[in-house]
Amino acid sequence: MDSFEFNKIAAAVLVTILLIIGIKEISDIIFHVEKPQQSAYKIAGVDLKTETNSETTKKDELQLNLITPLLASASIDEGANLFKRCAACHVVEKGGANKVGPGLWNIVNNKSAASEGYKYSAALQAYGKNWTFEALNKFLYKPTQYIKGNKMGFAGLNKESDRANIIAFLNSKSDSPAPLK
Repeated sequence: MDSFEFNKIAAAVLVTILLIIGIKEISDIIFHVEKPQQSAYKIAGVDLKTETNSETTKKDELQLNLITPLLASASIDEGANLFKRCAACHVVEKGGANKVGPGLWNIVNNKSAASEGYKYSAALQAYGKNWTFEALNKFLYKPTQYIKGNKMGFAGLNKESDRANIIAFLNSKSDSPAPLK
């Protein structure tokens, strides 16, 4: 095949592409359809009002079952095993140095953003509540959804039993663990 044949084939491909694009643009101009201001079909009983801010806030809140009943049967050993995922960023030893994340000794029922020497995100500092069993449950479920703007790069734990086991394990890492019942 000589270069003239190759040029004819390349020109045919380019003309075909340009023709397809041109036909599409011309058909868009000829058959232009504007989006209607109102829905064409009204459905009885459906209100198309926008949500208010309070409705959106309620929808965004995490709705989880209470974790406290599961804590009585939670396994500290299983929690220790699950905590291995967290150990790359956190320590649970008393007096342990902060890593990528803060040390978690004595975290249960302690104030959030309280580990000395760790630079917390503004969102976690503003949270300002204690880490109760239920707060830890919601945080461990979806950290970035529970406290929007925190910098924890963990997706969360979906299984309630896993969250209960880790919370029981974290509770055991304290000078005075809270009762699990």
